[in-house]
Amino acid sequence: MSTEVPPSNKNQSLTDNIRLMGRLLGDTIREQEGQETFALIERIRKLSVAYHQRQNEQAGQELEAVLKSLSTAQAVQVLRAFSYFSHLINLAEDRYQISRREHYERLGQVQSGSLEASVAKLQAQGVTPAQIADLLAGSYVSPVLTAHPTEVQRAIILIAESAIARLLEARDQLPPGRERERNTRQLHARITQLWQTRIVRDARLSVTDEIINALAYYRSTFLHEIPQLYATLEELLPGKTIAPFFRMGHWMGGDRDGNPFVTAKSLEQALRMQCETALMHYLQELHALGTELSMSTLLVAVTPELAALADAAQVQNPHRQDEAYRRAIMGMYARTAALLLQRTRAQPPFPTSLQLEPYQHADELLRDLRTLETSLAQHHGAALADLRLGKLIRAVQVFGFHLATLDLRQNSDEHAHVVAELLRVARIEADYENLDEAARRQCLLAALSDVRPLTVPGATYSDKTRDELAVFHTAKAQVQIYGAQAIRHYVVSHTEDVSDLLEVLVLFKEAGLLQHFGTPDVVCPVVVSPLFETIGDLQRAEAMMREWFALSGIADMVRAGGACQDIMLGYSDSNKDGGVFTSNWTLYQAERALQSLFAELQQQHGIGMRLFHGRGGTVGRGGGPSYQAILAQPPGTVAGQLRLTEQGEVIASKYANPEIGRRNLEILVAATLEASLLPQPQPEAIFLQAAQEISDASYTAYRQLVYDTPGFSDYFFAATPLREISELHIGSRPASRKALHSIADLRAIPWSFSWSQSRVTLPGWAGFGSGLRQWLFVDARRQAANQPDPARLALLQRMVREWPFFAAMLSNLDMVLAKTDMSIAERYVDLVPDVALGQRIFGAIRTEWRSTQEMLALITGQTGHLADNPVLARSIAHRFPYIDLLNHMQIELMRRHRQSKAPPDEPEFAENASPDNLARLRRGIQISVNGIAAGLRNTG
Repeated sequence: MSTEVPPSNKNQSLTDNIRLMGRLLGDTIREQEGQETFALIERIRKLSVAYHQRQNEQAGQELEAVLKSLSTAQAVQVLRAFSYFSHLINLAEDRYQISRREHYERLGQVQSGSLEASVAKLQAQGVTPAQIADLLAGSYVSPVLTAHPTEVQRAIILIAESAIARLLEARDQLPPGRERERNTRQLHARITQLWQTRIVRDARLSVTDEIINALAYYRSTFLHEIPQLYATLEELLPGKTIAPFFRMGHWMGGDRDGNPFVTAKSLEQALRMQCETALMHYLQELHALGTELSMSTLLVAVTPELAALADAAQVQNPHRQDEAYRRAIMGMYARTAALLLQRTRAQPPFPTSLQLEPYQHADELLRDLRTLETSLAQHHGAALADLRLGKLIRAVQVFGFHLATLDLRQNSDEHAHVVAELLRVARIEADYENLDEAARRQCLLAALSDVRPLTVPGATYSDKTRDELAVFHTAKAQVQIYGAQAIRHYVVSHTEDVSDLLEVLVLFKEAGLLQHFGTPDVVCPVVVSPLFETIGDLQRAEAMMREWFALSGIADMVRAGGACQDIMLGYSDSNKDGGVFTSNWTLYQAERALQSLFAELQQQHGIGMRLFHGRGGTVGRGGGPSYQAILAQPPGTVAGQLRLTEQGEVIASKYANPEIGRRNLEILVAATLEASLLPQPQPEAIFLQAAQEISDASYTAYRQLVYDTPGFSDYFFAATPLREISELHIGSRPASRKALHSIADLRAIPWSFSWSQSRVTLPGWAGFGSGLRQWLFVDARRQAANQPDPARLALLQRMVREWPFFAAMLSNLDMVLAKTDMSIAERYVDLVPDVALGQRIFGAIRTEWRSTQEMLALITGQTGHLADNPVLARSIAHRFPYIDLLNHMQIELMRRHRQSKAPPDEPEFAENASPDNLARLRRGIQISVNGIAAGLRNTG
């Protein structure tokens, strides 16, 4: 495939790599599928580029005719070509970002968002290294990987792409000649591998698959790069001890909300596989460490502790008797291997003949590693610790034997059903679910205060209750095996009132996770974390948490469990509920109210707050640049405490490449440091008042469009690939908690994902334009004359300059509007059976979109998009002509797929309804979903 890339000397290496990827992919297609298929793909590519760049109607009509003439088999080949090209462009852009960063580092220039830049900024403001280290000593920063119904990447594709990324990295160092030609052949071979590898799944992803996919990022990135992140901090803060504040989190295997396939067995399996991943890494590092620490006691002394550790290994090999470090490491390896076998039944990467007792706790391995470190330091070998030992020590400190904290999550309604059955069978309360809130609290607190369990021995319970109780009992057992950090948080979805949290405590008590409630000896290692999702729930969050801590025994329990209350904030559902501006503003207000409450609780009980941000990949789900998002949080709400979700394709785009992964990890830490230690002035009262008024107007406009416009839900289900997505083998979790009948029943994630696929990206901007216009133009006279109120316009422009929240909000709007394409979106209207309905609803959507475009331009003074983000603007220029083609193809295959479900007497039915053709149609649609998601670099 040839490519048309805008030339630029500054970006020449990127241009060259994109052209190289396109050429090698084209050569592969020609070799594998023949000249005719290659020529067809080239013709379609040229028509798509012409249509995109010049809006050439003739090219558009010709393109449509060509696409309709394709057989399903041909369509699938075209889709594969452009989907893989989207992936290859991503690799070229990733390599360019890394090389530019390396270039600036060689020049001594630090980039914003790096740890070096942030530490320098802090020190320039008078913050000392000791103050930074003190903050980190009490900090907790954790990205949490989550699986969702829109995950479209296959692990094997990620592995192949990693190989291509390494070849591109090596290529940068090769001069023209034989080695560069060999590199080109290797790239060609890897692209051939991709072409001959199935890009999409032929079976629905299982929970086990999701766990495996997530663990791949640990092996490629986290296990290596997180220790390096700590090493960077130690270099920037010499002489300061950096506490293990940065840890990873997981939902795969523990998130039961709406996913019937996550069970007690999944929980046990997830932690077992996590343990295996951590131990395998330690074993490989210990094996390599043995080759580094080869010092002889004939030449250098060791500490008595090291000598004792070496003797305890009982190594009989005569060639190792003077090599105390190697003997000690051999013993550590054998003990770790014994633990691997005991807990996972897996074999170590290298066999050992030593028969030693397994480690029981990570602290034991850490202690032995420290013994090595101390001996080296005391005998002129400190430099050797920097090679591998220091990073291994940090890895064991951070990952332990559990690898990552596995969150548990379930919907509050499910807890209520289980507790109601327990109370009914125990003859305590016959109809718990019909009690009012006050009576529920009274009943639950009584159950918590009673030392006896609710479960009646020998009684019969429903399958659902038995399954839920099994999860809690398994969690208790896993905490005993892997330690308190293995399962630290229990997230309660759909938290509406205090009883939703008390129900979980009752279930904790049944399993023994909560003991001695209401006494000074209370024990509860798992934090119950409410998830506030809807606009109404967020508005009531502060009042509910105040009532929660007013209950007798709660403050003592939280203090005993670490003195920090986790609170999760849902960006997705609040957006679906009230639109992007109202969602973000309500979240901001909820955070401010919660911060004020916990300032009181800190004084009264010594209890702090940690916010857990449920952000998705798209702006409509709280996505956007992490650095900017963290700095835009209300003053005082970060304070060294941050958890946030990493979801969908964002995980691959951020962490598949180790160097880019480290950069993204650094961004989280750098932004946390700045948000916690730099002065943060409170927003002016007039800013807050304006935001509230704009939010009120935006909420009304959004609800009128999405929920009050007759036929809107019918349009959504017809004019997006939502129904096709629900049938595809994408994620383990269903796209909806109920049958797909209304927008209200739909999960927020596929809601956002579907709009993104159809290039409308409605959740990222809807409501803002109309709401802002109403506020800015004040009255009908100004609206008729198209004259904004000058004082209000000046206020908005000052808000952009002086208020990080508002600036980030508009920046994200700018980004999402740049990715929106209404000419592509309009083509999906043809899929709506009711032509008049399709045109009417799309007209309303386009009117709102134009209003948002106009309002954004009015405030910023910029008619185009991404003026302040040339990197993203360049990326869009490179990839959008090819993403457009994927959209055109998706529409055509969706049309055929839906016709296959038409009445059998219609002519299209026979053409599309054969089993083989249906399978190809579904595969083609899935490939288009994959390619568009890869091209846009985000899903739901």
